[in-house]
Amino acid sequence: MSARDDTPDEVPVGPPEGATAAAGATGSGDGDTRFFGQPRALAHIFGVEMWERFSFYGMQGILLIYMYFSVTEGGLGIDKVVATGIVGAYGGTVYLSTILGAWIADRLLGSERVLYYSAWVIMCGHIALALLPNVWGLGVGLILVALGSGGLKANATSVVGTLYAPGDTRRDAGFSLFYLGINLGAFFGPLLTGLLQSTMGFHWGFGLAAVGMAAGLIQYSFGRKALPAESRAVPNPLPGSHRLRAAGIAVVGIVVIVVLVLIGVIRADNLALIVIVVTLGAAIAYFAVITASRGVTATERSRVFGFIPLFIVNVGFWSLYQQQFTVLTIYSDERLNRSVFGWEMPISWVNSINPIFIIILSGVFAAIWTKLAARQPSTPVKFALGAIVMGIAFLLFLPFANGPANSTPLLAIIGILFVFTVAELFISPVGLSASTKLAPQKYQTQMVALYFLSVALGTSIAGWLAGYYDPHNEVPYFLILGAIAIVLGIALWLSVKPVLALMKGVR
Repeated sequence: MSARDDTPDEVPVGPPEGATAAAGATGSGDGDTRFFGQPRALAHIFGVEMWERFSFYGMQGILLIYMYFSVTEGGLGIDKVVATGIVGAYGGTVYLSTILGAWIADRLLGSERVLYYSAWVIMCGHIALALLPNVWGLGVGLILVALGSGGLKANATSVVGTLYAPGDTRRDAGFSLFYLGINLGAFFGPLLTGLLQSTMGFHWGFGLAAVGMAAGLIQYSFGRKALPAESRAVPNPLPGSHRLRAAGIAVVGIVVIVVLVLIGVIRADNLALIVIVVTLGAAIAYFAVITASRGVTATERSRVFGFIPLFIVNVGFWSLYQQQFTVLTIYSDERLNRSVFGWEMPISWVNSINPIFIIILSGVFAAIWTKLAARQPSTPVKFALGAIVMGIAFLLFLPFANGPANSTPLLAIIGILFVFTVAELFISPVGLSASTKLAPQKYQTQMVALYFLSVALGTSIAGWLAGYYDPHNEVPYFLILGAIAIVLGIALWLSVKPVLALMKGVR
């Protein structure tokens, strides 16, 4: 799942965005061991993140079917191709929003305040989905949830980083607890919202997501004062003379988007493509700015060029992996046998399988990398393996392709999602680690933003690609995409030596 792109690998999850916060942490939690040996304040961040992931994945588990189910079934009756494109564009916008959330934290409000306000925005988005009718509720709800989730994702790990002083040996364990909260929410969200949707209706499911986020906000509101002052610090305050200009740019941007919607340039059926183009343009601009900067040394510039092949492979990986929320949802609806002892399992429950494997396997992978130490595969090799395994996961659909309706065994999907998870753990946590290790000194946060742009681009492409999925002619879809991912991985593997040469000592 997309939430776990902040999972630990060779380094703790501590702020990849934490180039902004962790570096200056003084660790007010010294000596405080009231939360499983960790600072008590960690419980508050653990809780709000757990409930945010509960609401996020609970809503996303029923989002696509809400759009394409007929009105008589409680849905909106949107064409499946359009619906999958909207899901992809929405997912891409979540990751684009992390850049905005990080900027607001760095320049205006500090990480803790952005986290808190973002949680309110998320809750309002779920309320809109639950209460507002038709496509208006869908549009307002998704915009608010995307913006809020981006802001919270960009800052939660940074706030955790402020709880620990440099050298505090509890840091890794603390981030592991935080990571557990992410996955607990991702596991229970689709289960409970899916159960409510299947028994009482979609809006009840969205309402439960809102209640979950409200629960997180309530407990966090009582505990946020216990967080260290560093969590509210603004690392690089925007001068007062520049604030009016920034506000003007924001207003102009909003007006331009509204105008483009009103004149029909931005439409539901081309939304994913627009997000792809915007994200690609932003990524190219970021690379150009960093590599052209006079403040970047020759070694740092070479490392940025070394990140480009990893960026491309990461886009390819996420364009397949994020189809859990598009193609796999349709597949679970039409092709999966969801009967369990005569009871039909809700469609969204499939989305709770991956978090179980993540919780189990992340510790296994961490132990393997720790055991191998300097002998572990280099970052490009891990990326290559992740892409190849992801391609294999798509090929595993082929034995069941074009079969009768609801004929694929549930165990088969469980096995395929196990392979999805293995691929994720090869590439997702490694990607964040690589972005911090390859970042020029003056562009730490921007390199993390580049990583998130690759996820945003891949997620948007996942929604666009899903428009070509045909449940009645599945072989070409799974075969071609699986083969492309494998070829992409092999190409990187064959290029490991020149890529490592560009990375200048970083593995």
